[in-house]
Amino acid sequence: MNASSLGPADGESAQSSRTDLGELLDNWRNELAGWAIPEEITSTAAESPWNLPRQVFARRADRLAATPEGPSWRRAWGALDPPGSVLDVGAGAGAACIPLLARATALTAVDTDPEMLALLAERARALTRKVALVTGSWPMVAPQAAPADLVTCYNVVYNAPDIEPFLAALTTSARRLVVVELTAEHPLASLNDLWLRFHGRRRPAGPTAGDLLQILSAMGISAGHERWQRAGGADYASFGELATVTTRRLGLPPERTDEVGAALLDDGTNPARPPELAAGRRDMVTIWWAGGGFID
Repeated sequence: MNASSLGPADGESAQSSRTDLGELLDNWRNELAGWAIPEEITSTAAESPWNLPRQVFARRADRLAATPEGPSWRRAWGALDPPGSVLDVGAGAGAACIPLLARATALTAVDTDPEMLALLAERARALTRKVALVTGSWPMVAPQAAPADLVTCYNVVYNAPDIEPFLAALTTSARRLVVVELTAEHPLASLNDLWLRFHGRRRPAGPTAGDLLQILSAMGISAGHERWQRAGGADYASFGELATVTTRRLGLPPERTDEVGAALLDDGTNPARPPELAAGRRDMVTIWWAGGGFID
């Protein structure tokens, strides 16, 4: 149904919905902008606070490929019955798509980091499967990634300030289902106490998975969701590696790594089992919706 065929009451409702969507999109964009790190910190940082070592993502992909689990995997796995093609957006080293290869008739992986895609390709080749690699930002590269039966997008949406076209392109690229996974809160919120401790700065709390669900609804997308908790995995090789990466993420110089390590211990981190990406247990949300749907 288009706007011209709506009656006055429905038309007013549609206009209100678009206004609400605009406000939701502005809030999403503004809250993400609040995570910017002040220049006085980035200008003195030895390395970018935003970059995580690729081996951390590789270890996660290997762990999940060996023991697939969780609501996101179950939804995606179910969508590939019968087997079908997969498009993984923000694929990293393959944590979302490698566990699906047994039912994937074809795989296309999109990521901004070509070296991360190379790690994914190595893992696909080890399972005697080929993968089409597309380097670039979604949705700009969507035309280069052919539509697929299943579209997955795990732990990426908080990197997308312009979320409406991002979600719309996921929808139009999927024949059967879109499965999105994200943390219930912004993934860097787990470092907020450390930012206050080392910099005296209060970091934002949003946006959240709840905000994304509101945006989807305002876009006219009927989505299901499940909230769950993922136990920390062995993504870091050692407590020392965790302390080093956390120091970088805080924009601190390497010589303060011991201080950061002590702070992690104060917060209850088990040095014998470094948690995944600086969070021992993390509330996750899996969101799914039908692909190829009409978006008003």
